[in-house]
Amino acid sequence: MWLALLAGPLSFGIAGPSLILPDAARDLGSPLGTATWIVTAFGWAIAIGTPLMAGLQSRQGARRALITCSVLVALGAALVTAVPSLPVLVLGSAVQGFGTAGFTTIAMSLSGSARSMGLVTASLATVGAAAPLIADLVAGVLSWRAGLVLPALSLLAVPGVLRHRLAGPAPGASFDPRGAVLLTVLVTALVFVPHLWTVAGAATVAAGGLLALHLRTEPDGFVPVPVVRSPVFLLASGLAFLLAAANFGMIYLLPALLAERTGWTSGAVGAAILWPLLFGGLVSYGTIAATAKAPVKAVAVLFSGLAAAGVALAGAGVSPAVLLVAQAFTSLAAASGQGAFAARATAAVPGRARATAMGLFNLCYLLGAAFGPAIAAALTG
Repeated sequence: MWLALLAGPLSFGIAGPSLILPDAARDLGSPLGTATWIVTAFGWAIAIGTPLMAGLQSRQGARRALITCSVLVALGAALVTAVPSLPVLVLGSAVQGFGTAGFTTIAMSLSGSARSMGLVTASLATVGAAAPLIADLVAGVLSWRAGLVLPALSLLAVPGVLRHRLAGPAPGASFDPRGAVLLTVLVTALVFVPHLWTVAGAATVAAGGLLALHLRTEPDGFVPVPVVRSPVFLLASGLAFLLAAANFGMIYLLPALLAERTGWTSGAVGAAILWPLLFGGLVSYGTIAATAKAPVKAVAVLFSGLAAAGVALAGAGVSPAVLLVAQAFTSLAAASGQGAFAARATAAVPGRARATAMGLFNLCYLLGAAFGPAIAAALTG
């Protein structure tokens, strides 16, 4: 339960601001488009922070990584609540993102069983489903600033996790600054590909090429070669990307489809979508446990088929019920796949590289979450 509490609040930073950003923009005297940099900064930070904090855990041990992430989350929350300035809010959101990304990777790497991993990933999906409504409620009772610091709830889990014996640094681990910089540039370029595809695409190719050359001279560096050469790791990470893209693309498309075909208000649409998302998050816990001993190919076929069925139903669905079932399918596939594939991806690499592998796996999932809405917008635009 401590690990679930450590990881779950990250989803508040992704989904929570969706209903309260207009209030923030009004109070700050900024256009809504400018205020969305608060969310963009958080998304960029969790994408960058996931592999960086995993590298810190591998080289400094889980305890030091946990303490470092705690400081980052607390500092980010203090900046968001204390300084009434958009640039500081963006900075505070990014700092919170770095810390919570580390929390999530640590929680998943410390999960010692399929049930534990299922609880962690189910908490991420469940919090993500309810985050907009919870943040809106908190903003109404307190302020929109309070809604933006909900990721800091993960700090409540830190004392409970620290009471347990945590793994130290991986044997022989050393810091690879060039590899860390190249991976940071590569991830930053990938994050912006859906928005500035020509420039970001060229930067992605260049950074990827330089990183590939670097791996020849530093096979045990920041990105260990045994990880990127593992067929199971590559399969699991690629499928996690696709499942996340399908799920978050559906989350982007479904409100417009429901409003078009039913005439429901935005509040009614939001309430309707909440239930399939909660279903996916809650049922994924049992699904991950039930498939713990299944071969990786069987799990790949199961969750890929579930996501494909959801996308097909959404394309052919003419009734609200069918559309909501489609969202339930893709939500369950993504939430279950994140936990099931994470366990198999890390088990397929050497023990000294497993913390780093967890960070890279989660990075692939987060990139899928970023690409899904952009792909959906392109297909419908």
